[in-house]
Amino acid sequence: MVAKLNLSSNPFRNRALPWTVTTLVTVIGIICLVLIAKWTFQTNAQTQAAERDVAELRKQSDALNRRAEEIKIALTPEQQRTLKSAHILVDRKRFSWSRLFSDLESALPGTVRVARIVVKEVSAQDDRTVANLDLTVVSKNPATITQMIEDMDRQGVFHAELVSQNLQRGKGEGGAEYEMNVHYAPRAGAASETGSNRLVDTAAGNGKTR
Repeated sequence: MVAKLNLSSNPFRNRALPWTVTTLVTVIGIICLVLIAKWTFQTNAQTQAAERDVAELRKQSDALNRRAEEIKIALTPEQQRTLKSAHILVDRKRFSWSRLFSDLESALPGTVRVARIVVKEVSAQDDRTVANLDLTVVSKNPATITQMIEDMDRQGVFHAELVSQNLQRGKGEGGAEYEMNVHYAPRAGAASETGSNRLVDTAAGNGKTR
């Protein structure tokens, strides 16, 4: 005998399953809301702490600027000139002539002779000591000077601008003198203690600083 089950008159019902699913979804939703609230609170706390730090740093910076301005106002013109001169002396103390000679020796062609080097200004830039120079060189070929200036710019140690060109006058002399404004920014590294004799003799005889 085959038992017949009429689902229309006696449908299958599982009342526990919908409640279980609903409860599970609700619990997961509550956990997510708690986690979101926790993360939001932590983020807000970090943001407020950062804003307080920035405000404190700004306050300290303003105080230091006011103090520096007060000191500057309190100094007499003579004291201000003395302070500026002291800074210049400190910068010049960092300047390495041997490094300059070495870098110039690498940058100048063999047919170009240095006639005069004048250090006009020395300053600190990006933890390096840089200088502005008046450089006068002698060459018989103008094309050599043009190529030398291009090579200096490409290497990045010297940036030269031609100021004037003067024909050499005198017995047995040829070519011309080329006066240039040069910005010198040596690369990081140890300075060489020896330079070209040609450059050293030039600096000793004709070079000057001010």
